[in-house]
Amino acid sequence: MDTTPRERLVIVEDDPVTRAVIAGYFIDQGFHVQEAETIAQARRTIQRFKPELIFIDVVLPDGDGFELAKELQSVSDAGIIFVTRRDADIDRIVGLELAGDHYVNKPVDLRDLLARTRSLLRRRKIERDMARRSTTATFRPFIMDFLRRELATINGDPIRLTRGEFDLLAALVESDGRPLSRDYLIEVVSNRYTDVDARSVDALVARLRRKLGHGGKPGMIATVSGIGYKLGVPVERNT
Repeated sequence: MDTTPRERLVIVEDDPVTRAVIAGYFIDQGFHVQEAETIAQARRTIQRFKPELIFIDVVLPDGDGFELAKELQSVSDAGIIFVTRRDADIDRIVGLELAGDHYVNKPVDLRDLLARTRSLLRRRKIERDMARRSTTATFRPFIMDFLRRELATINGDPIRLTRGEFDLLAALVESDGRPLSRDYLIEVVSNRYTDVDARSVDALVARLRRKLGHGGKPGMIATVSGIGYKLGVPVERNT
């Protein structure tokens, strides 16, 4: 008997055919799936089921999927993927800025949706593991707060980072000086970006080096030939 925990998924979709196709595919892939046709049903199902992941259509019979996603941020830490026919760039931008981790257009490529789902769930696990290990870490002259998702100098001056920059730096800080491969770092930052690759990771590292360079030491983020990157300074952990 297979006792492996199944990830819980809620599909919020008013079209019964689309909903059934997605649900059947993800059940076959080992997910525990619940369905909701309306926002009202989604609220009840999510409260009871406590999913790790939610697929949300933008246009629903009783409201806007964007507003539902924004509402869910305060009551659930589930990942959110918008699955919709609305393909305007402004819709994609609004969805990702509000609450979504990915934005997928219909008709759905189920294998692509599964790949995005697995990547998102892996990244969320990385974030949970980091949060459990420590609350803050100091690597002079900086201090990183994992819960608040903030970076500042030890004098209190904030360093503004994008989500991708923060996630990548947090992974390096948590790695205890071990080098992290580019493939691993792609998984860390592939939350909102549909075309993350090794060049994207290199670009994020270059931006971090510039932002940390004003107060940091040379080689704070070191390149490890043939592997990827590592943090080149000691880390002090605080709980």
